[in-house]
Amino acid sequence: MRRTTAVLALAFASTLGLAAAPPAPRALVLATTTSTQDSGLLDDLLPRFEKATGITVKTIAVGSGEALAMGRRGDADVLLVHSKAAEDEFMAQGYGALRLDVMYNDFVLVGPPSDPAAVRGLGPVEAMRRVAGRLALFASRDDRSGTHARELELWKRAAIEPAGRRWYVATGQGMGETMRIASEMRAYTLSDRGTFLALKKTLDLAVLVEGTPDLRNSYRVIVVSPEKNPKARVAEAKRFAEWLVSDEAQKAIAVFGKEKFGEALFVPDAKKG
Repeated sequence: MRRTTAVLALAFASTLGLAAAPPAPRALVLATTTSTQDSGLLDDLLPRFEKATGITVKTIAVGSGEALAMGRRGDADVLLVHSKAAEDEFMAQGYGALRLDVMYNDFVLVGPPSDPAAVRGLGPVEAMRRVAGRLALFASRDDRSGTHARELELWKRAAIEPAGRRWYVATGQGMGETMRIASEMRAYTLSDRGTFLALKKTLDLAVLVEGTPDLRNSYRVIVVSPEKNPKARVAEAKRFAEWLVSDEAQKAIAVFGKEKFGEALFVPDAKKG
């Protein structure tokens, strides 16, 4: 009887111990533009970060506009985005505790290799005018992403309102899917170079406009402010942000894509000092 009682007591104590054990910390939530996911960059970087720190990262790739909205709602701890004006507003409103430059690549106007609108070699604004003037199909992400924001800037500079035009196709999709739609429809679209290079073998699209200063595409990491989101894992988010600008991460960014695509998809851009 005593033995049975002792066993039961030990089992009960063990159960209490298990019940009292603290829950495992939730994963750090990273909301990011789709280009970092579609290009494969995060598949390369995140295992390095997790190995170095032991911090697990959950990635939600939604485009910069929605990523910033997630930061406002408290649905993300850290953001990796490329929409400067929207970021500036986010920071000015107190939603960001820290913002650091990470890397850049550039936007490219891609379209059918036959180039029916004859935009090859033009500047981006003149190319947009030519697309509209010739009623050539244009596929827009239409998703408040950084790429969509840059596209709208180019239309504005071209003095064209494309919404509602029969040749303007609003996909509401990420970069990879929008390029697939453009390829199938023989349409033009604006893409970041990294995603295009990662997917070009699956697409019937060619780079037609590139290389101008107004097509530069810079990416920054933002730590969500604990004053706006008390549940944010701020210490871990800051550690992630600082790791992205570390020598280890910047060297990885500098070579990412060279072996597979023959050129790097991004250029490291962390500011030192």
